[in-house]
Amino acid sequence: MTSRRGFLKAGGLALFGISLMGGIPSFIAEAAASDKIISPYKKKKTLVCIFQRGAMDGLMAVTPFNEQYLQTNRPTLFLSAAKGGNGNKTPLIDLDGRWGLHPSMSAFEPLFRDKRLAIVHGIGSPNNTRSHFDAQDYMESGTPFNKGTASGWLNRAVGLLGHDAGTPATPFQAVSLTSALPRSFYGDNPSVAISNLQDFAIQMRGNPQGVNMAAKSFEDLYDQTSSSLLKSTGKESFDAMKMLQKTDIKNYKPANGAVYPNTAVGNSLKQIAQLIKMDVGLEIAFTESGGWDTHFNQGSDTGIFARNVNDLSNCIVAFWTDLGQYTDDVTLMTMTEFGRTVKQNGTGGTDHGRASCNFILGNDVNGGIVHNKVQPISLETLEDGRDLAVTTDFRSVFSEVADRHLLIKNDKVLFPDWTGEHIGVMRS
Repeated sequence: MTSRRGFLKAGGLALFGISLMGGIPSFIAEAAASDKIISPYKKKKTLVCIFQRGAMDGLMAVTPFNEQYLQTNRPTLFLSAAKGGNGNKTPLIDLDGRWGLHPSMSAFEPLFRDKRLAIVHGIGSPNNTRSHFDAQDYMESGTPFNKGTASGWLNRAVGLLGHDAGTPATPFQAVSLTSALPRSFYGDNPSVAISNLQDFAIQMRGNPQGVNMAAKSFEDLYDQTSSSLLKSTGKESFDAMKMLQKTDIKNYKPANGAVYPNTAVGNSLKQIAQLIKMDVGLEIAFTESGGWDTHFNQGSDTGIFARNVNDLSNCIVAFWTDLGQYTDDVTLMTMTEFGRTVKQNGTGGTDHGRASCNFILGNDVNGGIVHNKVQPISLETLEDGRDLAVTTDFRSVFSEVADRHLLIKNDKVLFPDWTGEHIGVMRS
């Protein structure tokens, strides 16, 4: 009898788009619809991670608005917190007299004031690469000076969650709402990527060998195949389909008047909310947001950047509103590979920099604070004379969130090369 291993082992499995609505053989879909499954899962906490790919300009998202050096070097991008201090531009939202939230992220203000939202500024990798590919790889592997790490930090987190025979993990323990498995989930522990719950794409590489498509039941299919891949994933895929059959995915209505933007991030977070409410055992969820590589025409209170942060914040707030009573069990955290240059470039944008900021939302978060060790901005304090220096290692934040929220206590496994300290972003 196969163990409950999840239906995708992370690391190298590519999308094979077998759709529940179309590509899966009818006998499997019929069996899934007619058979009932009761999850043995005991409810636990859920961590939701959003990767902002392309490198978000943290100095524009959350601006140290009293910094004259920053204002001088961003003549068209800089926003003031003072009304009328930007000409006709919308002012920043003054958070604490030093830091100002971008006006397009106004949806975040109530959560910050309510001390449920924390911001970490000056966060980044100790590796000073400005390559998107390398920086993302280092952040997702959690080993910023080792490109040979096979596993991702979230996959290692899955392995540290701990389940006994009485409360086994389900196939939905670790889910990425993406078309392909992210680097964060690579590794030996079970995880799955689902591009769309309604279509429910199962990830496989190639066609399973030895499959008799004339089999009369899924159990026959499982018993007859000689494919080790199907043997290790098939039963759990079947169970997962039966779990999804219990909920009307297509006609899902968000709770508490929540309205998700009809964007990639909004649709992903809405589906994550569905999985959380379905009690299918989701403990770690992942999705991503693109468009943060703002080399050209970045804009200030309007433009590309403003649209991106507006979408991100509105999607997260809709998700939080939708969760309602489930918020006690959920923490959400954003991340981005690096920040942008302090000085704007000649095309109205910013280039690859170093430190950025991230957002952590939850009822057990030490919120209402911009956690930072950022020095006053001047030529002398810039890294390489051009970038906001990294003063908080991303691992100190990621590990603290995982430790406190998911009750993971082995940082040596989670981040094997890290020996730093937590910064107090979570409540004791």
